Amino acid sequence: MHRPHTLSSLVLGYVLAILVVTMVLGFALYTQVTRDQFDRTTENEALAVAQAVAADPAVRTEMATGDRTGDVQRVAERMRLATGTAYVVVIDREGIRHSHPNPALVGRRIEEPVIALDGKTHVGIDPGSLTDSANGKAPLTAPDGTVIGEVSAGILERNVSQSFWTEIPTLLAYTGAALLAGVVVSLVLARRLKRMTFGLELDELASLLQEREATLHGIREGVVAFDERGRLSMVNDEARRLLGWRHAAIGEPLGEILPEGRLRDVLGGAVPGIDQVVLTDEHLLVANRMPVRVRGRHIGSVVTLRDRTELEALLRELDSVTGLTDALRAQQHEFSNRLHVLSVLVGMGEAEEAMAYLDEISAGSTAQAEGLRSRIAPASLAALLLAKITIAAERDVHLIVSDDSRLDEPGPDALLTIVGNLVDNALDAVAETPAPRSVTVRLTQVNGQITISVTDSGPGVSAELAQRVFEDGYTTKPPRNGLPRGLGLALVHRLVTRLGGRITARPGPGGAFLAELPLPAAKELVEHR
Repeated sequence: MHRPHTLSSLVLGYVLAILVVTMVLGFALYTQVTRDQFDRTTENEALAVAQAVAADPAVRTEMATGDRTGDVQRVAERMRLATGTAYVVVIDREGIRHSHPNPALVGRRIEEPVIALDGKTHVGIDPGSLTDSANGKAPLTAPDGTVIGEVSAGILERNVSQSFWTEIPTLLAYTGAALLAGVVVSLVLARRLKRMTFGLELDELASLLQEREATLHGIREGVVAFDERGRLSMVNDEARRLLGWRHAAIGEPLGEILPEGRLRDVLGGAVPGIDQVVLTDEHLLVANRMPVRVRGRHIGSVVTLRDRTELEALLRELDSVTGLTDALRAQQHEFSNRLHVLSVLVGMGEAEEAMAYLDEISAGSTAQAEGLRSRIAPASLAALLLAKITIAAERDVHLIVSDDSRLDEPGPDALLTIVGNLVDNALDAVAETPAPRSVTVRLTQVNGQITISVTDSGPGVSAELAQRVFEDGYTTKPPRNGLPRGLGLALVHRLVTRLGGRITARPGPGGAFLAELPLPAAKELVEHR
């Protein structure tokens, strides 16, 4: 079975391959450049010799007069021997040699044209009669300045190659040292990568990544991760849905993603503790934030989010049903007592007294219901208030709907939530106070604006807490029936704000909350919901 290569061996192999290819190409390029430099230097040396001979007065004079004495050969050979060049050849305009290391070629014509007659110097590699050579050619002028020939000097290529190859050991030593350094660095890098990946190989890392993605985006809890600087490093699909982060980008600081408020404080760690309850525009969430440490070093934090919106709604609905059940049980007990009184009166033959008693008890409850229904147009709101009156009576609290309360327009569902939470909060506030205990509700509608006022005989709130009572999670009361506290007023505040209204709390003694809602905005919210 083929065993996959380890990460360290892959890193070492690839780095070595890159180094070898790079060093071979670099070596070839460097040798080529060095050889070209040797050729250019040698050509310039040969040209300097040719220019020196061409500038010699004796050579110029002899060549101008036809070289009758043969001094040109002697001067050229003396210069050749003195400079160590392979040849110094003096050529007239006709291409006839007047000097050459091989005397047999003196007086013979060269095969190539005399190119220095243009008055310019020329360099290059010349095949020549001896062998390949680095050649320099200089124009030869008469004393009057007329170009009468050229001087060609050359240095054999084998001498250039010998000089070049003496440099090769140095180049090979440098290449070997660089390759050895690359091997050492590759081994160190491979070892460091292995430590950074906790000894995991590439296929294991790929599997972990796939499992991580599948887990994070498949669970029903929101997961948000931040690095040590508080920047967003990871967020799964459920967290984006719960927080409404459609465009939040990885790497953004939390302060640029969320505005100031409890949600940002909980996610950022400013509010410590487990199972922190926070409200968003759409959801009720339970958040838990845990720091992440690796080898004792803080590298960030992870926040998990659970959606408690539906569960909280069910629990509160169950709590309301339980309250109504208790109220109905109390009414049934009271109704049994009244039936017992009627039965005794009838048994005693007091028919008129029984009829009077029946009219009295019927008129009270019926008048109250009809009075509310005539002044409060939304039937659901009137029913809610009647239910709250019954529940309050069971708790020995006198709940009053003021006589000047009037609501002619059908209200939205949000109005039920606002009134219900404010009344529940008032009932809780007076529950532990001495009798008599009372709660007063006032509903008015003027110029398209609904005003809701709920006051109670409780201790109220201090001026310092008048705004904090609307923060989600803030409460001074213990949990009741498994329900977290600190959500009712926060939910009311959020609904009122979304409706375009405002809500205020008046400092005590006595609790007093005033909410003002523009009716058109309330209708728009109903359609949106």
